[in-house]
Amino acid sequence: MKKTIFLLLAISWQVVAQEAKFSNPMAPVTNTELTVPKEVKPIFDYWLRDTYVTLGPDGTYYLTGTTATPNRVFPIGNIHCWDYNDGLYMWKSKDLKNWTPMGLIWSFEKDAAEWQKQGKPIKEGAKSLNNDPLEGQYRALWAPELHYIKSQKKWMIVTCINGGAGSFILESISGKPEGPYKNIAGNTTKPIYGNIDASLFEDDNGEVYVVAHNHFIAKMNKDLSDLEEPYQKIKETPYNPEPYIEGVFMTKHHGKYILMQTVWSVRTGENEFTYLPVDKKTGNALHSYDVVIAEAYSPYGPFNERYPAILQGGHNNLFVDKKGDWWSTTFFNPRGEMGKEFKITCRPGLVPVKWVNNKLQPDHARAKKFYGQK
Repeated sequence: MKKTIFLLLAISWQVVAQEAKFSNPMAPVTNTELTVPKEVKPIFDYWLRDTYVTLGPDGTYYLTGTTATPNRVFPIGNIHCWDYNDGLYMWKSKDLKNWTPMGLIWSFEKDAAEWQKQGKPIKEGAKSLNNDPLEGQYRALWAPELHYIKSQKKWMIVTCINGGAGSFILESISGKPEGPYKNIAGNTTKPIYGNIDASLFEDDNGEVYVVAHNHFIAKMNKDLSDLEEPYQKIKETPYNPEPYIEGVFMTKHHGKYILMQTVWSVRTGENEFTYLPVDKKTGNALHSYDVVIAEAYSPYGPFNERYPAILQGGHNNLFVDKKGDWWSTTFFNPRGEMGKEFKITCRPGLVPVKWVNNKLQPDHARAKKFYGQK
């Protein structure tokens, strides 16, 4: 009897092991249909990363992103904000082509809470990932997202501070996208999430979630002043092993929740690339900054296998224009082998996208039309 039970347990374990699923790690970087179209270029000339665009109820498009402090002098001439910047800037447009600056709408100096002002010392001689000399302190506002919460007619911003300070959420006290903004109660004295790159998602029923870097989610309370529940790990179909992932964003399409993330592809051989972690022993180089997507019937998951959607268009968001067409943002990341192909980097860009058999990909025809016209 004991032998039979042991045998059944062994068989059950094998069945479970065989049923364990992982996302396909193959990175199709030679697929031009999935790559940001060559026609895509900066929509205006301003140093900016992590471009975010949304369409407001007033028919105006609003744009934010990670910026550098204006008029800052850089030791080696490369603009950056790896160490510090002065806050959050915004632009607006009626047609996605002509953009008007709205200036600094939230600053560390005037608007930040005490914990947000503190910053973190920089070690002498420290350099960024791009080998830029760092100075001062770690206190930069990164990856700001502007969200209009339809169910409550509120403008809210979710953003983060570098140096391990965490993410926080702001609410416009004027009811206007340009603010002024105040901290919600949940992050007046501490971050609402202890890592970077948090996002917001409003469901069809008006429930709002913090989607956090990059595998966690928590529902907010009814007045959006704090979290209603602890963070839960999103149920996903991971890569094996799971690489570093960033730039999370959630939306809905064809009745499913769309979980969008950014992963670096890595060269493993001639015309062979993977989304698995960089092998430090072999020194495999980063290749492209890609958007991958997974789907589920619940914001908590389980999400199915990820698929590559937009190659070299990472840390983006999706939005729908006035005509009902879909767009993705981009910022021409200079890192990686493919980043070297960009003549101009770290500028706001827009990628027309479309759904083909309910899978997202760039829309090359619309890109030619949009960028071919003045």
